[in-house]
Amino acid sequence: MHLLNKYGGWRAQDELWSYFDDGVVDIHMSSRGERGRIRVLMETSRSTPMDLADAALVAAAESLGASRIFTFDADFYVYRIDGTKSFDVIP
Repeated sequence: MHLLNKYGGWRAQDELWSYFDDGVVDIHMSSRGERGRIRVLMETSRSTPMDLADAALVAAAESLGASRIFTFDADFYVYRIDGTKSFDVIP
């Protein structure tokens, strides 16, 4: 939403909201277990820090069994799902 606002204003943000309304995109709310996993991911990657947002996405992917991600963040070429499986990054 931040980037959409920056480059397209409310109109672009509203278009994304329509994707939520149509079920094309969903918002995932993390569980207590995922929050624990987020902390572990951040702790184990201290030498090359993983921020909260990235760790939350990795934990969500593990929880949901998902591997495809749309991102401009090159770190997702390095991050692994369950420590082994690479992400299918859509640039």
